[in-house]
Amino acid sequence: MAAFLVAGRGSGADGPRPLTTDEANRLAITRFRNYQARGRAVTITVPGAAGGLAVTGSVDYRRKVGYGVVHGTGRDTSSDGLIQWTPTSVRVRPMRDAPAHAPASPPSSGWYDRPLLSSGSALDTSLSIALGLGGDRPDNAQLLQQNGAAWRGREQVDGRRVDVMTGPSAPGRSGTAGNVRYWIGSDGTMYRVRVSVGSQPEPVVIGFDTRPYVPVEPVPGTTPAQ
Repeated sequence: MAAFLVAGRGSGADGPRPLTTDEANRLAITRFRNYQARGRAVTITVPGAAGGLAVTGSVDYRRKVGYGVVHGTGRDTSSDGLIQWTPTSVRVRPMRDAPAHAPASPPSSGWYDRPLLSSGSALDTSLSIALGLGGDRPDNAQLLQQNGAAWRGREQVDGRRVDVMTGPSAPGRSGTAGNVRYWIGSDGTMYRVRVSVGSQPEPVVIGFDTRPYVPVEPVPGTTPAQ
């Protein structure tokens, strides 16, 4: 259970009610489903008071590395370009006319490296959240039920019928149940996640499978951990 995300505030509600055994089992395996799939196509919507960012790309959940293209939303294009990230580092390649989708093979030059910030950056927090949505084993379904995970309702995501569930309280932080919302299919597949981040006006939203998954290739000259 400790691997489940907890950050900020949840929003909206159709329930809530406690999870059934089946729902708890699906919530428990949803991160493991991403790991089993090896990787997923993602669209990460990053909030910002002066305009947001959208990261369109892929996350490899075995190697813990993501890659995609960044576009500003409601702001200028100064942050546009390619991005590749791990749990500890970010590589960016600014581009004046960034493409709609990142090239399958990253360019060999023009990259700038920096550490991934653990606080103070909505973008870095969003990237970290996206990497954390895969795990190499299922979570404990019984503990999810005992620690406040809940069912919120049913919705449609890209024509798929899904259950909306909220995660449990964070270890050592009572009252944090419901801060992360998951849209989960009948087999435990994750289709959307929404998380509030600090003082940002809107939540981070991560959508999955809006297009085919493209395997993540490392930026030339780097070797992501296996």
